[in-house]
Amino acid sequence: MTILEQLAAHARQRVAADREANSLDVLQAQCRALGKGGGEGFQAALAKEGLSFLCEVKKASPSKGVIAKDFPYLDIARAYEAAGAEAISCLTEPKWFLGSDQIFREIRQAVATPMLRKDFTVDPYQLYQARLMGADCVLLPCALLDTRTLADYLALCDDLGLAALVEAHDEKEVASAVAAGAQIIGGNNRNRRDFSVNLDNAARLRDRVPPGVLYVAESGVHRPADVAAVRAMGADGVLIGEALMRAKDKSAMLNQFRRSV
Repeated sequence: MTILEQLAAHARQRVAADREANSLDVLQAQCRALGKGGGEGFQAALAKEGLSFLCEVKKASPSKGVIAKDFPYLDIARAYEAAGAEAISCLTEPKWFLGSDQIFREIRQAVATPMLRKDFTVDPYQLYQARLMGADCVLLPCALLDTRTLADYLALCDDLGLAALVEAHDEKEVASAVAAGAQIIGGNNRNRRDFSVNLDNAARLRDRVPPGVLYVAESGVHRPADVAAVRAMGADGVLIGEALMRAKDKSAMLNQFRRSV
């Protein structure tokens, strides 16, 4: 079983356990009472002139293990906001990334910046959860969702007022995202099977994304030169995780990345 398959299987187990505590009917009623989310704001932050920065809060990853032994996640999120991050991505996957829904909720209370709940979406239940925890955007991975399912999830996101970052690793997945009606596509430089990184992948996929669809380059961006390359390929946004998480002064590093474009 690949890492991605393990992540998906564990996500399904988590959803099953959460359903035992709160049924889908309960979540749907809570979402109706809450009203629509801030998806339009997230999309607008990506669509603004210049390269938008999606800065990630994560403690660990399957490929690198623990990245941040010291993990003052509220301070990290506030530093991103103070440095002008257009959006904050927060991992909620608990087993391999050591994230949690509670971490997301606490960050949501601490910052006004648009937020992406980054998890492995395998069930509509997770979209309702994301809305209730204050997410503006969710991750929809093409590697786990076929075109019809993507379209259904995108329709539900519209109903809930959520933006969706539809993640693709190859040309076939980009085609699926486009066919499903994705408005934001992420080109991931990380191989979904062995988690190796190829910085040319996002550039190669960029040409497959039609005009009018926002494009985000994901993974493997560590240096100002990498950020400059992302801008040169015509991406609207870049998602940066490990490089910022390892930086002692995260605001300074983000400012350095901004200067490169």
